[in-house]
Amino acid sequence: MSGLPACPSCGSEYTYEDGLMLVCPECANEWNPAADAEAAAANEKVVTDAHGQPLADGDTVTVIKDLKVKGSSLVVKVGTKAKDIRLVDGDHDIDCKVDGIGPMKLKSEFVKKA
Repeated sequence: MSGLPACPSCGSEYTYEDGLMLVCPECANEWNPAADAEAAAANEKVVTDAHGQPLADGDTVTVIKDLKVKGSSLVVKVGTKAKDIRLVDGDHDIDCKVDGIGPMKLKSEFVKKA
């Protein structure tokens, strides 16, 4: 094995280097592996709080606005902390547990990193 990645077009393992490009001899596909890595990094979603600080799993956040809990008469008050958040895909991108209310999903635009 040469240690080079397989062709993304046909899956052939017989790729070879030609300068900065990789070439597949079976389907004549040429690609730049550095550009593929940059494109993958650009597609990665970064979740930020209301002030633009990047959030990560396990962070503690503080609510910056009173939030009504749908289907209930409860309200999450300003200053309420949510510990050990998990980032998820979707409209509500934070999954957490709020003291006194329980598990819920929050939008990152209504929290700030604590």
